[in-house]
Amino acid sequence: MASATASDPTTAPSGLRRVVTASMAGTVVEWYEFFLYATAATLVFNLVMFPPSDDPFAPIIAAFVTYAVGFIARPLGGIVFGHFGDKYGRKRLLQLAIILVGVATFLMGCLPTYDLVGYWAPALLVLLRFAQGFAVGGEWGGGVLLVAEHSPDRSRGFWSSFPQAAVPVGNLIATIVLLVLSWTLSPEAFLAWGWRVAFWLSVVIVAVGYYVRTRVSDAPIFLEVQKQVAEQEHVRYGVLEVIKRYPRGVVTAMGLRFAENIMYYLVVTFSIVYLRTALEMDVAQILSWLVIAHVVHMLVIPPIGALADRIGRKPVYLIGTVLAAAWGFIAFPLFDTRDPGVIIFAICLGLVIHAFMYAPQPAIMSEMFPTRMRYSGVSLGYQVTSIVAGSLAPIIAVALLSAFGSWQPVAIYLAIAAAITLVAVISLRETKGSSLHDLDRLDEARLRRDVASA
Repeated sequence: MASATASDPTTAPSGLRRVVTASMAGTVVEWYEFFLYATAATLVFNLVMFPPSDDPFAPIIAAFVTYAVGFIARPLGGIVFGHFGDKYGRKRLLQLAIILVGVATFLMGCLPTYDLVGYWAPALLVLLRFAQGFAVGGEWGGGVLLVAEHSPDRSRGFWSSFPQAAVPVGNLIATIVLLVLSWTLSPEAFLAWGWRVAFWLSVVIVAVGYYVRTRVSDAPIFLEVQKQVAEQEHVRYGVLEVIKRYPRGVVTAMGLRFAENIMYYLVVTFSIVYLRTALEMDVAQILSWLVIAHVVHMLVIPPIGALADRIGRKPVYLIGTVLAAAWGFIAFPLFDTRDPGVIIFAICLGLVIHAFMYAPQPAIMSEMFPTRMRYSGVSLGYQVTSIVAGSLAPIIAVALLSAFGSWQPVAIYLAIAAAITLVAVISLRETKGSSLHDLDRLDEARLRRDVASA
């Protein structure tokens, strides 16, 4: 199987394709709902959930602050889901996550507006956003590990990139739903009730995703380690154990995540604000451009994951980081042309660059931590960074645009983020083709030495 996988990365062991499908189905659901909020924050919530203002940027910033609450909740969800996912299994916690995020999203569609209940509207929105973010915080780690731990060593980058490709699929569906509603309804009807339909549709998507996830099981390597943890008192798991024994892995994962997370939300969220508010372009047109960009993003992620199997995780990530530093200085002048084809190119370019960082992430982070604490480790490294990266990126970008009236500070902000991630990439250990079983054996040997010396 190893040689077959090396020559043809699409050659899958028995059951792996089903695991990939299950992971992607749930990820589509989670991120449809998470990104539905992101798009609605720029188009709807700033108008119906907050008091009106003479400053067009003020309600947008307020909406993005509630948007950031979901990112604040994600590390907490990652810690809780990671702890119990390392104990009880990835599958069980993923099923819980998909139900929780579905309920929160459906209830968002039922919320009263600011005109009806005043400040209760944003307060309830914050509460549901927190629940949504908590569930999504546990989703990513479990989803990618379900695939990574089933994957052959030589093609882990390729197979574990598919859950990443499901993220733009979820975003794509959310964008299409809002686009169809904006096309078929008048602006007044869309703001009055049309936007709620997109949130209510989550019930159908959740039911499908939950069912698909019932058809798979945890990887054999996890089941072996789960038994070991239960039988040996000195073998522990959880966030504190990860921080104690693998601090370098946690810090490196955070550094890798920093620019990637900021860039994504500048491309898919702040771009809407810039094109809509600064350039006064049509909402439906902007959403149609994003549909094209999400399709491109989805298609390029698996090939880039396969590239990380061939030339290594580190070179691929380095390409993405360096190009990310330049994207802002290229994209915003292209936006200013107001030419649809040029704008589409700029957005697609941003997501292709992002994919060079995003596609190899699951393999890199899976190969940093042993199985007994892998869910906790990848969730901590991935989700904590979102507090200071993705959650603040749209807020900082809008504030910079409002204060300076120019895109240049935003481009500089992204370049600084890329410089921080570059340090993490340089310090990264190449793990292409490494064995998760070998990693577990090294971890077990360290534990035995520690017990013997205690």
